Amino acid sequence: MRGRGVVASAAALLLLPALAACSPGTIEIEDHDLSDADRAACEAVVDDLPKTLGGELRRPVDPEGALGAAWGDPAYVLTCGVPAPSDYEATAECSDIKGVGWYVTDDQASDLGVDVTPIALSRSPYVELVVPSRYRTDGIDQALAELAPVLKEHLADGLSCL
Repeated sequence: MRGRGVVASAAALLLLPALAACSPGTIEIEDHDLSDADRAACEAVVDDLPKTLGGELRRPVDPEGALGAAWGDPAYVLTCGVPAPSDYEATAECSDIKGVGWYVTDDQASDLGVDVTPIALSRSPYVELVVPSRYRTDGIDQALAELAPVLKEHLADGLSCL
């Protein structure tokens, strides 16, 4: 009987590296230079984000306490407090989803095979969500809609969108 336990334990130990390789790692969130008020607003957003987004479970981020979150593998990655996009112009169009205006660059909008990074420019501080290409056709609108109530609750009005 003791021999079976040793064999089972050895087999389990051999499987651990394979299981670890299949599990997603920690996602790094970039920190941006923010005023105290913007940092507090972003902290409130992160504290109130859902456990799932687009049907994907939330996962660890680095550093702990970062102004962002991640869900799924490949991961949706939200970062609060990002700068305005360099190519944004006052005449740019945004997609309004549940009262939040999301800006996407033309090159990302036209190519469904690439990851897309919508930025909530109608809220301040700005929030971006990296959406892997895998979720472009089914999950992007759902994910942005799920984020809208939290962003509207904790963030001030930002830029107007056309």
